[in-house]
Amino acid sequence: MENWLTVPLVDSENNHVKLSDFHGWRVLYFYPRALTSGCTMEATEFTQLYTDFEKMDINIIGVSPDKPDTLRKFKEKVGIPFPLLSDIDHILADAFGVWKEKNMYGKKTMGIERSTFLINPENEIVKEWRKVKAKGHAQQVLDYIKENIKR
Repeated sequence: MENWLTVPLVDSENNHVKLSDFHGWRVLYFYPRALTSGCTMEATEFTQLYTDFEKMDINIIGVSPDKPDTLRKFKEKVGIPFPLLSDIDHILADAFGVWKEKNMYGKKTMGIERSTFLINPENEIVKEWRKVKAKGHAQQVLDYIKENIKR
């Protein structure tokens, strides 16, 4: 895997960031497109559970190929308290193997396969969820951490 810690990204406020800027435990979740029903549901659930993650010192980071302005509108609409990062060129998504060919209504396109990665303070991926269903996923991640990661 390419050195994903140093991939240049932009957050919802147009700040240049890299994953190496975030320390400790991280939940890194990739979603296809801001302001769509599934992505809004997933972001809302992570937002509702945010204080539970925060109490365990777990950082949540959302990534999509959306432009920073779209991410800012998404954060405002949903009330998202955690960083959303723009991966317009899908370099980070490629590094994690989540930029995939999709087939929608018989048309093949490239896009994000909804996926989540749990990363420890040593920058090791300790758990991954691929082909995620948005509904209930945030709780699934939180439950896994509570059961398997000694905090």
